[in-house]
Amino acid sequence: MSGHSKFANIKHKKEKNDAAKGKIFTVIGREIAVAVKEGGPDPNNNFKLATVIAKAKANNMPNDTIERGIKKAAGDVGNVNYEYVTYEGYGPNGIAIIVDALTDNKNRTAANVKSAFTKGQGNVGTPGCVSFMFDKKGQIIIDKEECDKEPDDLMMMALDAGAEDFSEEEDSYEVLTDPDSFEEVRKALEEGGIPMMSAEVTMIPQNYVELTDESAVKSLQKTLDLLEEDDDVQAVYHNWDE
Repeated sequence: MSGHSKFANIKHKKEKNDAAKGKIFTVIGREIAVAVKEGGPDPNNNFKLATVIAKAKANNMPNDTIERGIKKAAGDVGNVNYEYVTYEGYGPNGIAIIVDALTDNKNRTAANVKSAFTKGQGNVGTPGCVSFMFDKKGQIIIDKEECDKEPDDLMMMALDAGAEDFSEEEDSYEVLTDPDSFEEVRKALEEGGIPMMSAEVTMIPQNYVELTDESAVKSLQKTLDLLEEDDDVQAVYHNWDE
């Protein structure tokens, strides 16, 4: 896979302005609320919450903010009405796009997602129309500059913990896991003092598609920007080779 572009994308997102950081924290805050509602406030007994906390830490969310979110959610369980919904569709030149949202108003979210696709010369499709082109995997990205461990030692640590694959890119390492093994591998790396740029269960394209037409690139970028600006949207996956 194009690990380098994934890494660059993550780094770019992390270096965006405070408004973008606020969006990420809003997204994670909702995920914390839903995870607590479904499995309780103890991450040791709530895999979903532990995974969200890992994502929060990878995005530099302060520990006290995480703890406040858990406490608030625990005391407000009856008022958490968010539900997960997924949309699939196509951007210019058949680029496959999956949108994960967490919303308290599905009509509003559906309208916003459809508008984002339409404005970028794409269209929303039926459930399952593009998801077969992706694999659900646990993915951990490690910045080489922040990691002082030798690649072979890091690879053995990850594989011993249950990782499926380890790859080295120009500026990063990528660890892939089965979704069920993700938390175990992430925890092993954390306990080993490995700094993680990103740690989450994600959808990874089986193949990437290049766009050479400048107008198609602009249209796709418009859709992606509109989706990322929407507070209901939790994650956007695509197979565009940036």
